[in-house]
Amino acid sequence: MEYMLLLFSDPTGFAALTPAQTSEALAAYGAYGEALRKAGVLRHSSRLRPASTATTVRLQSGKTEVLNGPFADTREQLGGYYLIDVSDLDAALSWAARCPGASHGAVEVRPLWPATDY
Repeated sequence: MEYMLLLFSDPTGFAALTPAQTSEALAAYGAYGEALRKAGVLRHSSRLRPASTATTVRLQSGKTEVLNGPFADTREQLGGYYLIDVSDLDAALSWAARCPGASHGAVEVRPLWPATDY
């Protein structure tokens, strides 16, 4: 079953790291991605650019609204994801707990609906 691991964190935290800490953090994510690949469970992953680069589109009364920047002002923002294919929720939770993002933010685990289910 496919699960999306959504990584949320305070974007100012990463910016405050020293160059050595940044290298260490990137190495931890690299090792995590490699572990997912070696286990054969990784389907896709990607970092997201900062929420300040986002554009939000809404349809209000039949008219399109385009808003620059994030719509919600929250401390923790979605910064990336891993799409994994594992046997069950327990396996997905185990991988989420191993994610470096769990130590400085939150990892939301959400099952995917196959496109044929809607």
